[in-house]
Amino acid sequence: MRVGFDIRSLVEEKITGVGEYAKGLLIQLIKDNPGDDFLLFYNSFKPIKADLSYLEKYQNVEIRRYKFPNKLFNFLVWFLGWPKLDVLLGGVDVFWSPNISFLALSKNCPLVLTIHDLSFERFPEFFSLKKRLWHFIINPKKLCQRADKLLAVSLSTQDDLIGIYNINPKKIKIITPIKTLDYFLKNKPTENQIKKVIKGYSLPKDYLLYLGTIEPRKNLVNLILAYELVKKEKIGQNLKLVLAGQLGWKYNQVLNCVEKSKYKQEIIFPGYVKSSDKVSIYAGAKAFIFPSFFEGFGFPVAEAMASGAPVIAANNSSLPEVAGEAAILVDAYSVEDIFQAIKLILESPSLQKKHVLRGKKQAEKIAFMAKKRLKLKDFL
Repeated sequence: MRVGFDIRSLVEEKITGVGEYAKGLLIQLIKDNPGDDFLLFYNSFKPIKADLSYLEKYQNVEIRRYKFPNKLFNFLVWFLGWPKLDVLLGGVDVFWSPNISFLALSKNCPLVLTIHDLSFERFPEFFSLKKRLWHFIINPKKLCQRADKLLAVSLSTQDDLIGIYNINPKKIKIITPIKTLDYFLKNKPTENQIKKVIKGYSLPKDYLLYLGTIEPRKNLVNLILAYELVKKEKIGQNLKLVLAGQLGWKYNQVLNCVEKSKYKQEIIFPGYVKSSDKVSIYAGAKAFIFPSFFEGFGFPVAEAMASGAPVIAANNSSLPEVAGEAAILVDAYSVEDIFQAIKLILESPSLQKKHVLRGKKQAEKIAFMAKKRLKLKDFL
């Protein structure tokens, strides 16, 4: 079987959660289907900085780069429905897209499409005008209707596909994101390794951690306000708040909140964290806090649990699925609720230990679910 696979999300300089998902999914598909040929598509006018050597080692893989300028390519796909990606690849039996994007395929080419979440439908106010226009042009609902099989990363996403887009449940398959949780579970850093990584990012010894994109949907303003309550009650005298990750849309809302804070000198932005450093950053935290308003899956929660950090997460969307009984769940809209959860964790070492142990078990459960063999025939 000839399988076309869209790897545009893998050639970005800084891979996002979607890119990590695509990477894990693709590698497992290649390993589980050695008798099938994988034709990997990406488009880039300029040479890419991403290293794809980990894919080139497989004999059943061929990487195809096309040099259309991206804006021209997207316009042609949107306006003319050309070029047909399956035709570019010389014909395929199925085309697999790990996320919504500009796609044009021949009428009879089967499409498998992953939907991470419909946050842009539920919370359009969290997206820029440019991003909303992008979704309007792409038309995710039409793409979902066109797809022969939809992969939802969580039960929450499946429910949204059914409830918002009226998709037939039989067309949807839930696939636990095949992210490399094993790396976080097996790589337990020593105290010296943690100290070295923390020092490299100029982080303090004692800190609360958020790791993800710095944007309004992640609810960081309420986290900052909850941290201020922690400081006012003098819980953890030297405790800092670390907001790690790359800057996203409307990040100035968060920066302005910090600037107005009495404790602005104790709130740290280390920027983007390399994948290889995440285990140590998570492991060194007093608690990992993820108060997002909405998540399709919530990769950082799973990573933090696997790394041995006690977790506080919002009680919405897919986060209760991911966290199970291993995290303290809070109302994302309640600063007091977030504060009380932080206070509870900081003042009870026994509770910290309990949630760390539960978190490890929950992460192992997620990792086990993600290892289920992916045979192509199950998706066609």
